[in-house]
Amino acid sequence: MGSNPALPAFLLSSREAQVYPMLAPNMGCNLRDLANSEDTTVEAMRGKRVGIDSFLLAFQFLTTIRDRSATGDGGPLKSDNGKVVAHLMGFLSRASLMLSKGVKPVFIFDGTHPDLKRDEIEARREKRELAATEWKAALDRGDFATAQKMAQRCVKYTPEMVEESIEMLSLMGIPAFRAKAEGEAQAAVMAANGQLDAVATQDWDALLYGAPVVIRNLTSDGSKKMGRVIRAQRIVLSDMLSENELTREQLIDLAIMIGTDFHPGIKGIGPKTGLKLIKEFGTIEAICDAKDKEVPDRIEEIREIFRNHPVVEIDDDSLKQGDVDVEGLKKFLVDDRQFSQKRFDNAMELLETAGLVRTGGQTSLFSF
Repeated sequence: MGSNPALPAFLLSSREAQVYPMLAPNMGCNLRDLANSEDTTVEAMRGKRVGIDSFLLAFQFLTTIRDRSATGDGGPLKSDNGKVVAHLMGFLSRASLMLSKGVKPVFIFDGTHPDLKRDEIEARREKRELAATEWKAALDRGDFATAQKMAQRCVKYTPEMVEESIEMLSLMGIPAFRAKAEGEAQAAVMAANGQLDAVATQDWDALLYGAPVVIRNLTSDGSKKMGRVIRAQRIVLSDMLSENELTREQLIDLAIMIGTDFHPGIKGIGPKTGLKLIKEFGTIEAICDAKDKEVPDRIEEIREIFRNHPVVEIDDDSLKQGDVDVEGLKKFLVDDRQFSQKRFDNAMELLETAGLVRTGGQTSLFSF
């Protein structure tokens, strides 16, 4: 695999603060000011089935596991045969680590975005295209520092990469599938229906979709950012509603006023002002009438996307963790994508710790 001296042998940390602000994907409506989150750990999720919002996680991998050599283009790390492998390296390490700690992950990838999100998706595309132009120009003039900066901004998680991710996770015995629409919404609905114990995502919108428990920073728990140790945070929807004296319907209206992926929000209304207004007037319509503001277009459609998000029906048996297909996984990673044997062995050791590897009479786990 192509050399990258800045890349650790086995990725265990994240740099979310460097990833998310410069990427096209947003993290939904910012409800941080309303959430009384409590620190937790990966270990605390032992035995729990956790839905992983995989789209944002994949972007994190693609923008951090990249070519940062002196004359590197800054793009996602590739194998010598030209295949992008950054996303696979990230999912392999994080999934193996979670399984070794007793977590039961279910990886959920975005499906088809709702029509209401068209403007947001188009804005993201335009940002990527602009960054790509600047990236290529920087490479042409030999300005590798700028090129590497721009490369992070034009990353795209392609359908082929999604399918590769699902295939690799399936070889690890891990449930992984595409949602009908938004991944965090699919996970939230499944959690609300009792199929998942929690939703791991950076996207606050999971609470709007009805996720009873949201875990932020789960996959980066224990890593460091600017000298500070990142801790996973647990947010309980029912506590959030009772502490702020809101119904879920009012929380959705508050989020729409602040701004979501489906509506830019009402000018001049932030979380604190919005909370005060929604508690006083009850609904967006009443607030707009009292404050002489325009009611957001397609308001009922936006509410409905949060109240009854379209989902893929998944049966409980499909959510069970299976055994690792060691031979299949080795061929997929080492033979076809030139992963080092050491990286593969590190992952297998964690999976063996989780009791998910059957040696089948082999003298050694790594004799395949």
